[in-house]
Amino acid sequence: MFLDETASIGRNPPRLGYGVAVTDVDGDGAFEFVVAGYGCANLVLKWDGRRLVDIAGEVMADARRNAIGLCAADADGDGREELYILNSESFSGPKQFGDRLFACFGHRWLDLFGQPENFAAINQTAGRSVACIDRAGTGKYGFVVANHGGRFRLYEFDRRGRVSDVAEEAGIDLPAAGRALVSLPLVSDRMDIFAANEHGPNFLFRNTGDGTFEEIAAEWGIADPANNGRGIAVLDADGDGLFDLVYGNWEGPHRLFLQKAGGGFADAAPEEMSEPSRIRTVIAADFDNDGYEEIFFNNIGQPNRLFAWSHERWTEVEIGDAEEPHGLGTGAAVADIDGDGRLELLISHGESAPQPLGFYRPYPNDNAWLRVMPLTMAGAPARGAVVTCTAKGRTQRRAICAGSGYLCQMEPVAHFGLGAVHSVERVEVRWPDGTMRSVEHPHVNRVLRVEHPGR
Repeated sequence: MFLDETASIGRNPPRLGYGVAVTDVDGDGAFEFVVAGYGCANLVLKWDGRRLVDIAGEVMADARRNAIGLCAADADGDGREELYILNSESFSGPKQFGDRLFACFGHRWLDLFGQPENFAAINQTAGRSVACIDRAGTGKYGFVVANHGGRFRLYEFDRRGRVSDVAEEAGIDLPAAGRALVSLPLVSDRMDIFAANEHGPNFLFRNTGDGTFEEIAAEWGIADPANNGRGIAVLDADGDGLFDLVYGNWEGPHRLFLQKAGGGFADAAPEEMSEPSRIRTVIAADFDNDGYEEIFFNNIGQPNRLFAWSHERWTEVEIGDAEEPHGLGTGAAVADIDGDGRLELLISHGESAPQPLGFYRPYPNDNAWLRVMPLTMAGAPARGAVVTCTAKGRTQRRAICAGSGYLCQMEPVAHFGLGAVHSVERVEVRWPDGTMRSVEHPHVNRVLRVEHPGR
C-alpha cells in the first residue's frame, strides 16, 4: 500500500515526538501537520511544493514543554482555528506545566492560558487526549480533555472572552484514567463523546440536545472495563449507514464495535484484527481511493498493520514501507498535504527512544476521488459535520475529524475514493446544529468547499 517518502521531510533528526494534528496554521488556506514535541520543539510541517518544511515560530515551537496531544478548532467563532496543546510531564495526577491554548491575532500566535484572566482555568492534571466539540450547535467549539488520574475537562469561551471549564455543567466531569477521545454525532443527532479509558470502563456521553450529556457506555455494550484503551477511529464498517468504532486496547483484544439499528454495539473484530499489540494510533481512511476505507494500526516497538474490506470481510493486507517493524510509533495523522488527491500518512515516534518522523504515500493509481470540506458560519472547518457521498447508487459516509482517538487529529476534510466511478450523484452535509445542504452532481477529482447555509 505505502511507499516511503520520508526523504521529503526537509529536516528530520531523531526526536521524542507524540501526537500529530492537521490544521491551517499560517492562514493561507492549505493545511499543515503539527507534531507534538516531548522536551523538544513542536513542529509545523508545511508542503512547499517539494518537501515538508518546519514553519513553527518560537511561540508555537514551545521547546521547553512536554507536549503529547493536539487538537484544532474554531473556539471563538472568528473563522480561524485555535490550537490546544496538551502537556504532560507526569504519568498521572497533578503535573507541573499546564496546557497551551494558542490563538492567532493577525499574524501573531498567543497562548490564552498565559493571560492572567485564564490562569485559574489551566489544566494541571496529566492528560492523554483532547478533542473538540460543538455541543450546542453554535458553530463555536470547546475542547474536551481526557485526564489521567483526574476529572475530564471541557474548555469553552464565556461571554466575556475568558476560557472556562464547563465540564461539570455539561455532565462529563467524571474521574478516570482517560486515554482516547472521539466526538461526532455517534448515537444522537448532535455531537456525542466516546472516551476509551484504562483501569476502568469506557465512557459514552450521549448529547441530550440541550448541551448536556448522559453517560451510557454500559447500557450500549461498549464499556469494555477489563481492557486499556488507546487509539480510536470512526467509520461505517459494515455499510449500514451507522457509524461504528474500531479501537485498540493496549496489549489486549482490539475491538470493532458495530452499531446496531436498535441501539447498542457488538464487537465484530475478526481474529486477526483483535490480536493484541502495543497499539497507539488507529486510523480509518481510503488510502488507495478504491471507495472503501482501510484501517491502519500504529504500534510502538512492533510492526504496523493494515486491514482492508475485501470479499465482505476485513482482512489484513500488505502495508508496504509503512510497516516500520522497528518503529516506536507514538502518533499518526493523514492529510492530502500536497494536493494530489491521495492521502499522505505522517507517523511520529519516540517515548522510549528518539526516532525521526516517517512520511508515506500510497502507490499511485487512476482511481477517482472527491474531497468535501464543510465550513462553519464563520468559515472555519466544520469539525463534527457528517458528509455523505452517493455515486453509482452507493453511499459513503464520513465524519469531519474533531479529534481522532489517541493524541491526534486528522485533516478536517471528508475524503472519498471513488474507484472506477467518475461521476457523483449527490453530496450531503449535515452540520452539528442539524442544518443540512445538498450539492447535486459535483465534479470529481476536486476539493468541494461547502458553506453553511446561514453564512
